[in-house]
This record gives sequence, structure tokens and C-alpha cells, in this order.
Amino acid sequence: MIDLHTHTIFSDGELIPSELVRRAVIHGYEAIALTDHADYTNLEQLLDAAKKAKYLEEEWDIRVLSGVELTHVPPRKIAPMAKKAKELGAEIVVVHGETISEPVAPGTNAASAACGYVDILAHPGLISEEDVRTAAENNVFLELTARNGHNRTNGHVARLALEFGATLVVNTDTHAPENLITDETALKIAMGAGLTESRAKETFKASKKKVAEIV
Repeated sequence: MIDLHTHTIFSDGELIPSELVRRAVIHGYEAIALTDHADYTNLEQLLDAAKKAKYLEEEWDIRVLSGVELTHVPPRKIAPMAKKAKELGAEIVVVHGETISEPVAPGTNAASAACGYVDILAHPGLISEEDVRTAAENNVFLELTARNGHNRTNGHVARLALEFGATLVVNTDTHAPENLITDETALKIAMGAGLTESRAKETFKASKKKVAEIV
């Protein structure tokens, strides 16, 4: 399992980084990204904490990636903030997409899909065909999520991604210990979104490739 979207107590998660990572190790994780909710008020602090958590790689067989999830950031501010996050050392930049579960500002999906500094557009809800095409062109990954509520539109996201060539990944959006999953469960989530088993396994390869590109 490679999970590129998780949260700790530094935003609205329940666990400190060391406990989250340890539990991920027990679940068989190969890599985990710490991507707490960020805007301009806390970006530096979150990335500083996430980078410090990389000490855990010395003790356990897991990659720990520093990242953030830009959350409810006004669409016009997404690109400059994503760029700043990368400059501050973010290895993974996730954007909180237009899930049907929250009042995310319209235009968030479009701004994220068009931004080369964004790695993953999380739970993008009823994303448009145009935004999926744009995400494919800019190599912005679209997330199939394990998180309840957000996952109601996984099928829609998967269908359009297959139609227009966008890359899919499976993440948990973990906030609590019970949100962590195995690779077997991740496969079921992808297949439950309408992917064949072989297509579902491609989502794992995409995550693995993303991690391998991070030096």
C-alpha cells in the first residue's frame, strides 16, 4: 500500500506522525505522505513538522513523504500556494477537490487540474470532462478515495479518467487509525469504482512511480 493523502494532529487527524506511520507499517505500507490541511496561515509549520517525521525512515521500512493538502483555498490562490509549498520542500501537494460533502469553492478543480505544482486532486466530486482532460494534460492525478462521503463519486471520477486518459490513484484520506487500509482493500475500492482488476492495479503503479520520482 502506498498512501499519498493522510492527516495527523497537526490538522484534524487523531494521531501524531510517529503513531500514524507505525500503524501504516503494521498495515504493510510501503510509503505514506503526511498531507495535513493547509492554507497560507500554516503552510510553513506543517511542512516543517512533516519533514521532521522523516527520521522514522531510519527505524522502519517505509518512505515518509512531506506534503500538504491545500484545503478550501480560493481557486485563484491555489497555483501560487502550490508553488510556494514546493519551494518550501513539499514532496506531495494535494488539493482538496470539489467533493459533494463540503462547500468547496467552484473552480477549485479547474485551478488544480491546470497547475503543474499540484500532484493530486483529491476527491474531486462531480468533476467536469474539461477538468479531467486538463488534469490528464498536466499529469495531475485524480484520487479514488476510501473516505466515506467523499467516495460517493468515485465511479464518476473513474469513468471520466478512463475516458480522457487521466491518471488515477487510491488514497485513504486517513484521519483516524481505523481509516488505514491494506493494498487488498485499496484494490477493492478501485474495482468498486468500476475499474477492472488490471486497471485497478494500474493505480498502484502510478503511486509507486510517483514515490520513485521523489529523490
